[in-house]
Amino acid sequence: MASLMLSDAVIRVDSLGKCYQVYAAPHDRLKQSIVPRIQRAFQPVVKLCGGAIKPRQYFREFWALYDVTFEVAKGETLGIIGQNGSGKSTLLQLIAGTLTPTLGSARVDGRVAALLELGSGFNPEFTGRENIYLNASVLGLTRDEIEERLASILAFAEIDEFIDRPVKIYSSGMALRLAFAVIAHVDADILIIDEALAVGDAYFQQKCLRWLRQFGERNTILFCSHDTGAVMRYCRDAIWLDKGVMRAYGPAKDVCEAYMATMYAKSTGLSEKKVQPSPAAVGGRSSAPARHLHSLAQRIEVFEFNENSAYFGTGKATVVDVSMRRSDGGELNLIEGGEQVQVVVRARASSDIESPILGFQVKDRLGQPIFGDNTYLSYRDAPLTLAAGQVIEARFLFDLPFLKSGDYAITAAIASGTIESHVQHHWLHDSMLFRVHSPFPNWVMIAVPMRSISVEVVDQHIAMEQP
Repeated sequence: MASLMLSDAVIRVDSLGKCYQVYAAPHDRLKQSIVPRIQRAFQPVVKLCGGAIKPRQYFREFWALYDVTFEVAKGETLGIIGQNGSGKSTLLQLIAGTLTPTLGSARVDGRVAALLELGSGFNPEFTGRENIYLNASVLGLTRDEIEERLASILAFAEIDEFIDRPVKIYSSGMALRLAFAVIAHVDADILIIDEALAVGDAYFQQKCLRWLRQFGERNTILFCSHDTGAVMRYCRDAIWLDKGVMRAYGPAKDVCEAYMATMYAKSTGLSEKKVQPSPAAVGGRSSAPARHLHSLAQRIEVFEFNENSAYFGTGKATVVDVSMRRSDGGELNLIEGGEQVQVVVRARASSDIESPILGFQVKDRLGQPIFGDNTYLSYRDAPLTLAAGQVIEARFLFDLPFLKSGDYAITAAIASGTIESHVQHHWLHDSMLFRVHSPFPNWVMIAVPMRSISVEVVDQHIAMEQP
């Protein structure tokens, strides 16, 4: 767990804080540099006369980061999330050593490579090639090491003839390519990335993420991003910063879900008291024992409804049951691959609700939505009215996809309004779990049944054109 002390920690942050002095006017900064010195000079004289001078302060304190403590072990990827201005970049700069803390400490064991702001470490007047030498030397490589790796750096960056042109004419995507190519070749032990990948094109982003997966298998990454899906995908643990304070620290899925729920509450005017943070894990008891089917059936183990899971919403309605059943409503334990199943969502209203919407999402073990639906389009032209105390039930009938083996969760919700403008009354994370044992060893999330598969050895000599 994230709260345990890590004996093999390579990053140790202890009560870390950063405070800035904010001045209301430029002349206050001048006063602050002069008046306290004069006061200190006259303090002994005033003290002999039995008096005292109260120090004058011409600024207010702004804590960009306050009392943050955590540890990261070797080989772990820690995600950092939060709104703009929450202190994420400040934290990364303190760990990277480009800022000095006001209080506490950030100790790092190993060589650090940081991709903080695009263009940081680059001289805009230098060419890309010259900046490779400059940036790599700052990150600890000797000139001989840089020249030895130059060809590999250029191949990774893929900016071709622009490498010998000034960086000031580069687009943000080209600057990212060059910066990432350098840090990928400096033998760092710890990599710090601050939102930089968001500006790259899809091809280069995938290239960087593949490299990050390999790097993260043996080294440590601090990954700051607004993309909670990426944080859940690549990070075991995550930190949520809010106005400079660490709001949550734990498993990435739980932290990201709590963050997204709070952001939704904020955007809709919902009180944060209506948001219950996610627990560290969601359990359940297995249903009836499994029977053996033929080798091409996916076996589904369904767990019980969990009413105590994490949630948010107004509370005007509550999801009271979620189940997965056969198409005829019977109990679902084992099914043939691709059979029809139904997800049943039941909710009870505590207040009158106009135009209720029930929906569900199936998520993988990292919390990434795979598929789902809701009742809005089906009843848009004939909206229902739900009175206080009434129970509403929605049944979603569909062909269950051939899923990769693993654990999945169903998130269920009841809202009211329209898809574009609605209010969430109860969004219940991981309301029900199910486990898939799939016979398809193709390593994809969803296996699509092939109508036919053919293979043929073609013994054909192709005539080559003569120059």
